[in-house]
Amino acid sequence: MIDPNLPFIDLHRHLDGSVRLETVLELGKQHNLKLPGKTIEELRPHVQVTERQPGVMAFIAKMLWMTHVLVDQDACRRIARENVEDAKQEGIDYLELRFSPYFMAEPHELDLEEVIEGVVQGIAEGVEATGVRVNLIGILSRTYGAEIAHKELDALLAHRQHFVALDLAGDEGNFPPALFTDHFAKGRDAGWRITVHAGEAGGPDGVWDAIKLLGAERIGHGVRALEDPKLTDFLAANRIAIEANLTSNVHTSTVADLPSHPLRDMLACGLLASINTDDPGVSAIDLPYEFHVAAPAAGLSQEQIRQAQVNALETAFLSKEEKRKLRSKRS
Repeated sequence: MIDPNLPFIDLHRHLDGSVRLETVLELGKQHNLKLPGKTIEELRPHVQVTERQPGVMAFIAKMLWMTHVLVDQDACRRIARENVEDAKQEGIDYLELRFSPYFMAEPHELDLEEVIEGVVQGIAEGVEATGVRVNLIGILSRTYGAEIAHKELDALLAHRQHFVALDLAGDEGNFPPALFTDHFAKGRDAGWRITVHAGEAGGPDGVWDAIKLLGAERIGHGVRALEDPKLTDFLAANRIAIEANLTSNVHTSTVADLPSHPLRDMLACGLLASINTDDPGVSAIDLPYEFHVAAPAAGLSQEQIRQAQVNALETAFLSKEEKRKLRSKRS
């Protein structure tokens, strides 16, 4: 189902939702941390989704055991490096990894810049070892409110050269885009591209606000965008992309099941939608699974699956020359 002549790309993957269970156990043991299990199978139901969750925040709660073991900069470096190594095992050519420094720092009150420096170092090590192309996206976690987001933004801006984009993630229902207009103005002034989680826990209005208030050129999830025909037309006309996450949207109860997912209809409408993993460590999936299993189950034709692969390359936060080089490696 994957076109071998096209780059294999994941544009929407959370680094802090992609921690190996083995690593959680090893770091827990190394630092004498209390965990809900001593073996992978004992740990699994607490960290990975075994059944649909009642919402996005319940899904995110599974990630807390992953951040629980981030006791120092070296732990952050390790999970970042392993993220790249895992992408190589999946056959990924280009990966955009996103993370919230505050979300990773909170359990052990780490310095935000220390977290960022650890991640940057780990990514560099992984890239050197694997050859996978990786770009980083900084997340402002809306869950902590606007003031914490300013601190998070300041830490990201101190390392702005290591990031290509800024994102807003977390509790969409209670923290609307309007609270973060100043933050994203600074992000755009820094030269970053903008992607925003919207239309997952909230409706089309949140997608409109992400575009008009924050300057989003890509939307994370955007599941409910098609409910507003004017929004659908606007997304298509302005080439604003949708970062779709099939299995994740079932696990968060954003959609009832894979056949109910709107990705098929998004592609039929000509939207620039791509197929991504979101939090593969939580959902216990990888990108090949999303293409070979989830996409067909969601009713996508072979041509639509290929189009999603094309769309990922077109909407990647890369220059035209970088995209050309990425494609030339496969063709």
